[in-house]
Amino acid sequence: MPQAARAVAPQSPILLREQVGSIAVLTLNRPAARNSLSEGLIAELHGALKAIHDDPAMRCVVIAANGPAFSAGHDMKELTARRSDADRGRAYFAEIMNACSAMMQAVVHLPKPVVASVQGIATAAGCQLVASCDLAVASENAAFATPGVDIGLFCSTPMVALSRNVPRKQAMEMLLTGEPISAATAQAIGLINRVVPAGTEREAAIALAQKVALKSAYTVKLGKEAFYRQAEMTLADAYRYAAEVMTENMMARDAEEGIGAFIEKREPKWQDR
Repeated sequence: MPQAARAVAPQSPILLREQVGSIAVLTLNRPAARNSLSEGLIAELHGALKAIHDDPAMRCVVIAANGPAFSAGHDMKELTARRSDADRGRAYFAEIMNACSAMMQAVVHLPKPVVASVQGIATAAGCQLVASCDLAVASENAAFATPGVDIGLFCSTPMVALSRNVPRKQAMEMLLTGEPISAATAQAIGLINRVVPAGTEREAAIALAQKVALKSAYTVKLGKEAFYRQAEMTLADAYRYAAEVMTENMMARDAEEGIGAFIEKREPKWQDR
């Protein structure tokens, strides 16, 4: 009789999703590949963000990772394999870079705040993902770098998110030298919010998300969108726009309830509208 076929072990999902109360936790799960952002992982992340976008049960998102690295950036083996294409990979490279950029923008445009939980090194597009999140908590063992220059590939797309989070001189030093910075330095220059003991970053990120989840979802959505829009405006335009947002916010049911609760010294009851 022919030998029985060996059972093939099911492949682990490259992105895990779980719910902790009203917090959606998305976990990068390619530890053997240092959680590099492959074509598949980019698509999975983008798809998960789209699903969460209109889910009223989810009030915040935490992006975490399994293994020693948070994310090593783009999957260079996957990209290099397309060098044999007729156009030497140009069309595929453009497709991947645009797909990754769209996913990063989906983080920014998500109406719910996104918190990064960084347990290890975050390099190149991995650093970009941290910078794209609204908040970030990192282990004291974490490190951050944009080392593309070391392999002849300047971190141009990570630069977009990085330069919108940290001062220019610090961003340029990271981009031009490729050298990693510690979690403490990342906090000092504004790339992350908090540094916590190793092994506690996930719980700390969820706890931070839970604090935000207690607020009016309508108010948080309005505020997050306004924050990023005004940041690209001139001072006069930003104030004009922010005044319009404040006026709209004042007309909301939750602002009326929140102000009333403040005056009456009681806890507000949000209706998220």
